[in-house]
Amino acid sequence: MTSVLLIGHGAREHCIAEALVKGGATLFAVMKYHNPGIVSLAREVKIAALEDAATIIDFAKQKKIDFAFIGPEAVLEAGVVDALESHGIPCVGPKKTLARLETSKGFTRALVEKYKVPGNPRFKSFTDEKGMLQFMQELSSFVVKADGLCAGKGVQVMGDHFKTIAEGFAYAKTCISEAGKVVVEEKLEGEEFSLQCFTDGKTVLPMPLVQDHKRALVGDKGPNTGGMGSYSCPDHLLPFLKQEHVNAALSITKQVAAALLKETGERYHGIMYGGFMLTKSGVKLIEYNARMGDPETMNVLPLLENNLVDVCKAIINEKLGTINLSFAKYAVVCKYVVPQGYPDHPLKNEKIVVPQNKARIYYASVDQRNGGLYLLGSRAIACVGIAPTLAAAEPIAEEAASSIQGKVFHREDIGTKALIDKRVQHLRVLLGSV
Repeated sequence: MTSVLLIGHGAREHCIAEALVKGGATLFAVMKYHNPGIVSLAREVKIAALEDAATIIDFAKQKKIDFAFIGPEAVLEAGVVDALESHGIPCVGPKKTLARLETSKGFTRALVEKYKVPGNPRFKSFTDEKGMLQFMQELSSFVVKADGLCAGKGVQVMGDHFKTIAEGFAYAKTCISEAGKVVVEEKLEGEEFSLQCFTDGKTVLPMPLVQDHKRALVGDKGPNTGGMGSYSCPDHLLPFLKQEHVNAALSITKQVAAALLKETGERYHGIMYGGFMLTKSGVKLIEYNARMGDPETMNVLPLLENNLVDVCKAIINEKLGTINLSFAKYAVVCKYVVPQGYPDHPLKNEKIVVPQNKARIYYASVDQRNGGLYLLGSRAIACVGIAPTLAAAEPIAEEAASSIQGKVFHREDIGTKALIDKRVQHLRVLLGSV
């Protein structure tokens, strides 16, 4: 048996835990609170801060861990991988210097530019106001990105979050005062998609494409969130993409993996999750994440036909080229149930009830105590429908999300034909194919 340490406590980690145990792992977990899904799968759990490297190392040594799988990005930024590997515990997750792929928007843009990888929009990084207003005026329509981890909420887009150059300039100044650096980019028009890849720094293997939904409310309204849900299709494409677009995104990721090796002298071991956009001028890179997506993990890992433990060992031993990666051809729809008031003023410590149903249920920001489940203030329950078609998968997820009792809400439109058709039509008009 392989002893695996999972670090994290969300629905993403619950889904990873399920796949690791299915692959024969003896699972141990470090969590900040009692996620009931992970607790039910693990041999033993340790409740601790996820960035507490000393406690994690002690626990890993006690349990004779063979390798660790890192869930959230904050653990990577805290250097926990570096600490574990210095004690002989290999990790599926990059070291801190490589995790800058996610933790620094400016680092990634500069890396892509330096090594002439395609996909960058026009951009500039700023550590003070000098020249920033002029660049914004040149772009006229732009995006402001805080240069650090913001749980998917640090990006503000002109037309959505602010209306004028002056408002964008004010937000950028706030980012500089809080993080010391900000990235300003041209605003791209198109449709976004997620391409997650396993990599050992030499080989890059893609997972099925997924489309995430960041906005809190039906019809893509409301504030940005960590992701309200996602869908993926049985052909592993998306309705508005062709294979040539997937190939372009995968090529960018392969080139970035090679650029990271040249830049740092180290191979990237883990997941490179690229957010891309199909635009009039082709596939553009929005950003990279240095771990599996949330909710996108729930779209891909339940379909993985390989043993995840074997895939992890291949990543660690740089033998990923020997793996023939395979995913079942099903549609998957994930809908997150979240507290009322999420994301800005979420309710906390309210009890919820999750009835049994046909969907797969993955527990996220909930704590199991006093014989019940209580909201902790972020995304609470991921309801996942899996079926041969999207038309069959969506009602499974919707029925489950609608049945959860408590002061919660979800987006009913995720995975529906109406919303997907709207996005397909948007691209047809944009690309001039209508």
